[in-house]
Amino acid sequence: MNLSMRWAPVVVPLFLISCAPTATTQPAPRAAAAAPAVVTGLAAVMGQSAATLQSRFGTPALDVREGSARKLQFSGPVCVLDTYLYESQQGREAVVTYIDARLLDGRDIDKASCVAALMAKGQTR
Repeated sequence: MNLSMRWAPVVVPLFLISCAPTATTQPAPRAAAAAPAVVTGLAAVMGQSAATLQSRFGTPALDVREGSARKLQFSGPVCVLDTYLYESQQGREAVVTYIDARLLDGRDIDKASCVAALMAKGQTR
């Protein structure tokens, strides 16, 4: 048997593989630019500054300061929201650390529902 014939079963497939086109990978599709996040629920209030609250809900119905603590009260046609702001660290701006909500007649209301109602009121101004 000829030497070249003995190697043909090994050489021919290797030769054919080397002639095959190389695989190309497609770049990953880019994600579309995300729309600005709309802050809703309790995240719209908790940890926020007085300036942020006023930009979202308008002028507070009540603004009480006691030492470094501050209470801002926002009222709408559905409920009253009391926000309590405290400095997180000495010299830092005070932020909301606690909230309370009630209906206009004094009964309890879900805090997130009250925040949503006040934000809806702000959108119609």
